[in-house]
Amino acid sequence: MDEADPASVRIGSMEREAIFHIGSVPVYGDVILAPMAGYADIPHRALCRAYGAALSYTEFVPVEEIIQGSSRALALLDFQPADRPICFQIFGNDAKLFLEAAQRLEELEPDVIDINMGCSTRRVSGRGAGVGMMPQPALVRETFSLLTRHLSVPVTGKIRLGWDDKQNYLEIARIMEGEGAAMVAIHPRTKEQRYRGRAKWQAIADVKSAVGIPVLGNGDIRTPEDIDRMLDRTGCDGVMIGVDGVTVARGAIGNPWIFARRAKADLPFSKIAAGIRIHLRGMLDYHGEYGLILFRKHLKRYLQDCPGSEPFYRQMVIAEEVSNFDTWLSEAERTLASVSDRATHALS
Repeated sequence: MDEADPASVRIGSMEREAIFHIGSVPVYGDVILAPMAGYADIPHRALCRAYGAALSYTEFVPVEEIIQGSSRALALLDFQPADRPICFQIFGNDAKLFLEAAQRLEELEPDVIDINMGCSTRRVSGRGAGVGMMPQPALVRETFSLLTRHLSVPVTGKIRLGWDDKQNYLEIARIMEGEGAAMVAIHPRTKEQRYRGRAKWQAIADVKSAVGIPVLGNGDIRTPEDIDRMLDRTGCDGVMIGVDGVTVARGAIGNPWIFARRAKADLPFSKIAAGIRIHLRGMLDYHGEYGLILFRKHLKRYLQDCPGSEPFYRQMVIAEEVSNFDTWLSEAERTLASVSDRATHALS
């Protein structure tokens, strides 16, 4: 079996038993693709799922746009059967609007609805949404109380340590559980930290000890070994992998192999090129011709850790035709494979 082939990885993962449950929803793995604005579309989710991601999140959507029937919001919530279990992530700052939006979303039949209480951008947190909910325990309580009483799907939430010095993550996690939340995910940095500094993994362990519902840990997952270290040190039920600050290429972007616990650095460039082709084909199938342009942000991450790829990246990123893109990718594959072979012979 080719460990770098997504089909073979996927077949193997389907034979495993559920690792944990979100309410009645079984999750058949312990590595989760995080919700990522601008990246977590259907093609990206499909590729990560093929390599072993056990749960998919949509990009987060404001409750107001859902209520207004925004075409943009509905597009972000699009999913395919292979995405299941699929989690719709929403954000806002009004419990009643959360309920109205979530009830509309139930008609689309998601498996889980998640409340974003972790986004630290000023645009979101500055209006009391995202991590801006954490200084408002009463709002958190009312939101989860309303949603869990009126929805038929499990309701979950993603949090941080807190806004700044007031790290009230344990209080918020306990409120969530007390009001019927089915799972909590925590990125153990504060709002002010954003992605800077070290993630406080001990906080994940603290939450796991404080609640009886499943807990996902998130933050500072750069290598396959980090996955098992977080599981061992914190006791969390699953590890969520997304954007890892300045080391984004070592998170989930440009590195779907991490979900199969494969180190990207150990892969020959031919495997990386194969991943690029699969992802690009998915982008073109889903987005049409515009998929080539949308893929550029992913391409940078795929090639970021590949020595000697910069000249080829500069040509591929400006390619306006898929044929030109593929010509340069094939040239990169031939050249970098030759360089790798010479380096291997020199060491032998």
